[in-house]
Amino acid sequence: MFRTKFACGVFLILATLSYHPQTVRAEKDGEAKPERDEELRQELFKMVKEDQDFRKEMLKTSNPDAETLKKGKDIDRKNTVRMKEIIKKHGWPGKSLVGDDGAHAAWLLVQHADEDREFQKRCLTLLERAVQAKQASGIDLAYLTDRVLVAENKKQVYGTQFRSVDGKLEPNPIEDEKNVDRRRKEVGLPSMDEYRKMMAEMYKPKKK
Repeated sequence: MFRTKFACGVFLILATLSYHPQTVRAEKDGEAKPERDEELRQELFKMVKEDQDFRKEMLKTSNPDAETLKKGKDIDRKNTVRMKEIIKKHGWPGKSLVGDDGAHAAWLLVQHADEDREFQKRCLTLLERAVQAKQASGIDLAYLTDRVLVAENKKQVYGTQFRSVDGKLEPNPIEDEKNVDRRRKEVGLPSMDEYRKMMAEMYKPKKK
């Protein structure tokens, strides 16, 4: 459901504040790294603030009205359009261009570009190349990988995406589930048991 998608966005950023992912455009051998673009970095922060401020408000709302839902969609659409422009100009914005925190902001905005799945898939390829160059965060890649797979009705790999089943949060189907904790550990994610507890705490019923 739409509210759950927004709420998960809040969880994503809150759950990852303790690390500083490093995402950057994968450079060819001998290619100079881009100079730091502080103006772009600050723009990414501004976009994420609007994204997260709205999602935090959504967590407080049990039955958002149509106008509120439209506001959220409009924010995501606007951010997606801008991210397309940024990536067209710079490639994948990473630590060399916008710093570790700016790179993480770029990933979060792409993670929420759910209405443009082709764009998400294209960004996934760019992020995979960045990880191969040891310039990107494996955690960010894990989240985006699962996001794309679940959107295509496929099994996820790392168990990062949850859904509501009979009023209870459960992970979407996971490929080779018995080995999911091994894969999560490889990229720096907590175990599924720990993750479930974090999700339960995030979405526990609010006291009236």
